[in-house]
Amino acid sequence: MNTNDLREKRREFIKNSALLAGGVLLSQVAFATGHSGADDTIKIALIGCGDRGTGAAFQALSTTANVKLVAMADAFQDRLDGSYKVLSDKFKNKVDVPKDHQFVGFDAYQKAMALADVVLLTTPPGFRPIHFEEAVKQGKQIFMEKPVAVDAPGIRKVLAAAEIAKQKKLNVVVGLQRRYQANYREALKRIQDGAIGDIFAGQVYWNSGGVWVKQRQASQSEMEYQMRNWYYFNWLCGDHIVEQHVHNIDIANWVKNAYPVSVQGTGSRAWRTGKDYGEIYDNHSVELTYADGSVIHSQCRHFEGTANRVDESFQGTKGRTYLSGGNQAVLWDHTGKALYNHPSKGNANPYQTEHDELFAAVAKGEYKFSDAERAAKSCFTAIIGRYATYSGQTIQWDEALKADNSLMPETLSWTAQPKVLPDANGLYPIPTPGKTKVI
Repeated sequence: MNTNDLREKRREFIKNSALLAGGVLLSQVAFATGHSGADDTIKIALIGCGDRGTGAAFQALSTTANVKLVAMADAFQDRLDGSYKVLSDKFKNKVDVPKDHQFVGFDAYQKAMALADVVLLTTPPGFRPIHFEEAVKQGKQIFMEKPVAVDAPGIRKVLAAAEIAKQKKLNVVVGLQRRYQANYREALKRIQDGAIGDIFAGQVYWNSGGVWVKQRQASQSEMEYQMRNWYYFNWLCGDHIVEQHVHNIDIANWVKNAYPVSVQGTGSRAWRTGKDYGEIYDNHSVELTYADGSVIHSQCRHFEGTANRVDESFQGTKGRTYLSGGNQAVLWDHTGKALYNHPSKGNANPYQTEHDELFAAVAKGEYKFSDAERAAKSCFTAIIGRYATYSGQTIQWDEALKADNSLMPETLSWTAQPKVLPDANGLYPIPTPGKTKVI
């Protein structure tokens, strides 16, 4: 296929995806995908201009595809301004976002999406379901960060939109980057080919000292404060078992090629107990039980001064494996003989790889990626882990998925109140196992 044919295929691919978008006016489609002559530029909109969003845009603009950032959206002007400066300084010829393509506010995402072929969804995860739903409605190719939701209603919304995305043949890549990392890909090929037999047990970890915290400013409303300090409020983050540990839980589901039928466990707030840490726990320890009776142990914590561990181990009927984000992957047989040892050098950055592969597919007019369903199910595994630790109960997958316990505020505006509020001392209510009801 020559260059002109490739350009035409790509243009037709994006045009057809947009034309399938229910409710989008033809004039909007022409505006969003308006290519003329030999122009094969892939237009990008960044939705969420924080550090992760800026990083995702950096990776998208670093691909070999002919790309240009044409629109940006964020709830906060200062976040958008900071991201724009970083990106425009680095990619002078690939950033063309005039002031009238910079959108601020709770509805900013809709306006930015309408100008692009590919959208990067990188806001705090509580907003992901409505943003993903809108991107699919508008017929966009999509990269979205994990996690994809923070509660059962959000997961159901993502699963429904994922089905429509498949019908429209919209590429969807989710930022569970281990799925795009060479050592995991090579190890999983061998595991799924039976190299270590049937997996009957495993352990997955994200134990670290924790992440950033934003202190309250006197001028902030409660809504602004929670959105600035979003990691510590479940309607925005889902707790760190969802926001962070989902990476390792996703590997457990990948290795098992299944999702747990039930989850039970324990957790608490032992170290990060001050008002700045909102309502979330700082440790979770859960058991994921699968339909075949196998159990994977999952552990995450945010304790300073303790041993850090971020990796996964699994035991099979014929051997075992050790995996980590640091490019390690070793498989042994039952005698301890190494069956595979992934080389530690020469590995591509998986954060870059996921964008390289997405934009290569879009540039070629190909439909190759449909990550949303499996990502939603791994995120839901982490969510029911939170349900289990908060309540002290064994949580059944099917029962939890039906739950109608939305964490989102009734309305999204700067004058609206989140559902969880501080007491007179500035402290937020903390879940109590045995008392807290989650579904």
